[in-house]
Amino acid sequence: MFQLFGPVKFIVQGDRIDLGPAKQRTVLAALLTDAGRLVTWSALVDRVWDQAPTTDARNVLYTYVNRIRRLLERAHAAGGPETALVRRAGGYVLEVDPERVDLHRFRRLVATAYDRRCSDADRSGLLREALGLWDGTALADLPGAWAARTRETWSGQRLDAVTHWARTELRLGRHDEVIGPLRELVAEHPFAEPLVAVLMRALVAAGWDAEALDCYATVRARLVGRFGAEPGPELREVHETVLRRDRDRAARVRTSPPSAGAARPVPAQLPGDVPTFVGRGRELSRLSDHLTGADRTTTVTYTVSGTAGVGKSALAVRWAHRVREAFPDGQLYVNLRGHDVEPPVPADAALAGFLSALGVAGQDVPEEVDERAARYRTEISGRRMLILLDNALSVEQVRPLLPGTPSCVVVVTSRDSLAGLVALHGAHRLELDPLPADDATALLSALIGGAADADPEAVSVLAGQCARLPLALRVVAELSTARQTVSLAELAGRLSDRRRRLDLLDAGGDPRAAVRTVFSWSYARLPADAARMFRLLGLHPGPDFDPPAAAALAGEPLERAHRLLDLLARAHLIQPASTGRYGMHDLLRAYATGLAHAEDGRQECHEGLTRLLDHDLAISPSALDTLLSAP
Repeated sequence: MFQLFGPVKFIVQGDRIDLGPAKQRTVLAALLTDAGRLVTWSALVDRVWDQAPTTDARNVLYTYVNRIRRLLERAHAAGGPETALVRRAGGYVLEVDPERVDLHRFRRLVATAYDRRCSDADRSGLLREALGLWDGTALADLPGAWAARTRETWSGQRLDAVTHWARTELRLGRHDEVIGPLRELVAEHPFAEPLVAVLMRALVAAGWDAEALDCYATVRARLVGRFGAEPGPELREVHETVLRRDRDRAARVRTSPPSAGAARPVPAQLPGDVPTFVGRGRELSRLSDHLTGADRTTTVTYTVSGTAGVGKSALAVRWAHRVREAFPDGQLYVNLRGHDVEPPVPADAALAGFLSALGVAGQDVPEEVDERAARYRTEISGRRMLILLDNALSVEQVRPLLPGTPSCVVVVTSRDSLAGLVALHGAHRLELDPLPADDATALLSALIGGAADADPEAVSVLAGQCARLPLALRVVAELSTARQTVSLAELAGRLSDRRRRLDLLDAGGDPRAAVRTVFSWSYARLPADAARMFRLLGLHPGPDFDPPAAAALAGEPLERAHRLLDLLARAHLIQPASTGRYGMHDLLRAYATGLAHAEDGRQECHEGLTRLLDHDLAISPSALDTLLSAP
C-alpha cells in the first residue's frame, strides 16, 4: 500500500520500505499523485526543485527515477503489488492499481458516498473508511512549495469529507460519535466554518447548547480579530437556532408553575482522560487527602503548579476522572488559557460558561463580573461539585471562580505559584517536578512500544535529554514512531546537540506541543528586566547558581537580583536547587541561551560572562591561583 496521507510510505507485507532521501520521495509522491497519467519531465522538476532547478536537475531526476524503478521491482519480488514506472514521450507514467494508493482509494470512496442515490447508512460507512486512510498531515515528511500546495488541497478535501460524514451521522441520530473528532479538527482548523457549524449542530443535538454558543463566540472572535469579518450565513443560522431554543426554553420555564422536584442540570465538563499516564502516585494521593470529611467548613482548593510541559493538566484531569463519582452534582471545567496561543479567558466569560452549564438562561446571566460570581456561588451552594480551573494566569483571574460552599473541591493548574490563593484562601500547594528517572523511562517506553525494549540504554538517554518532562517525552516518542528507519540510538545522537534539540522537539508545528513555543508563553509574560535575567542565566556554565552570581552575570544590584530570581522561580522558569541556589533543566537552559544570543548579542553575552568570571575570582582566590598556574 502506498500512503501519502501522512509521511510518504510504501508498506509491503507489513514492512515499511525505505524510500530514500526527501527529493526521491517527492518524485515518487508526484508520480503517485498522478498515477496512471503522464507526468512530464518539466512537471517533475518543478515539483521537486520548486521551479528553481539546479543545472544537473535532469541527471539527478533520472537517478531518482532509476532508484524508484529498482525499489518497485524488489518490492514486487517480495510480495508487493505489481507496479511499473514506464517512460513515455516527455515524461513518465506510474502504472499502479489505484486501490493500492490511499489518495485514489480515498477519492473513489468519497465520490461514491457523495452520490445522491447512496443511503445514509452506506454513506456513513464509505466516508468512515475513507477518513480512516488518513494518518496525520499529508506529505508530512516532504519539503517544498509543491508539497505545501498539495497538502493544503488535500486537507480541504478531507475537511469536506469529515463535514459530510458528520452531517450523515447527525441524520442517523449518532451525534455522540461526531463531537469528539469534530472538536479536534476545529482546534486544528478554527476558520473552517462548515466544520464549526456541524459541530454546533452536534452539540445542540446532545443538549449542550451552552457549549455550542461558546463555540460560536470563539470562532466569531477569531474571524473578527484576524479578518475583520463576521461568520458566514450557515454559522449565523445555527447560532440563531440555538438562541431561539434558549428563548423558547426560558419562556416555557417562566410560564410553567415551579416544581419542587425539578431536576437541576448535572454538568460533566471534564476533558478526556490522558492516555498512557505513568507515575505521580504520591501526587494523586495528595490531591485526595481532603476529599472526604463532612465537617469541612471551607472549600478545599488545590493549586498544581510547575514548569511548562511538566504534566500539570494531565495530573489534574487524571485525578478528576478517578474521583468524579464523589461529585454527583457535576464537574465544571474551563481552560483559562493563561499560557496559550489564544488570549487568556477573562473571569466574566468563564463565569458565563459555568452559569450556562448550571442551567441559567442567557438573559438571566448578570452583566457585571461581581454579580455573575455571586449568582455562580448561589447556584452551586450546597452541591457536591468538582471545579477544575486549568492553565490559570493569575490569582485575579481565578478568585471570582472560587465557590463559597465547603461541599465543593477546586483544583487550579498554573505555571505561576499562585501564592495569593495559598495565603488568602488557604489553598493546598502541590508543586510538580519533572518525572523521576524510572517513571520518565517507563513513560517513554510505553509510548514508543516494542522498539524501546530492544535498546533500554537509548531510552534512558532520551528521557534525560527531554529533562524528564512528559510533554517532551511524548514529542520524542512521536518522532521515534514517525521515523521508524531511525534507531533510538541515532535519535539520541541527533538530540545530543543542545542547540538543535528544541528544533527537533517541535511536534510537527503544533504550537501546543512544540516545546520551544510552550516555553515562550511563560517567557512572554515576564517583565523586561526578569526576561533579561532569564536569558543571561542560560549562559551560566555551572549546573546551578546563587543570587550573587546571577547579579554579576546580569550586572544588577544584589537586592534587585533577589527580586528577579524570586519572580522567575514563581513562574517556574528556574527552580530551587539547594539552600540559596537555583538551577534550570537542560531544555530551559537551551531555550534561554538561544534567546540570549538572539536578543542580547555577542557583546552583551561576553560582558555578562566576564562579570561572572570577575565575581568568581573575587570570592575564590584559589580559582585565580589555578588560572595563573595553568600552562
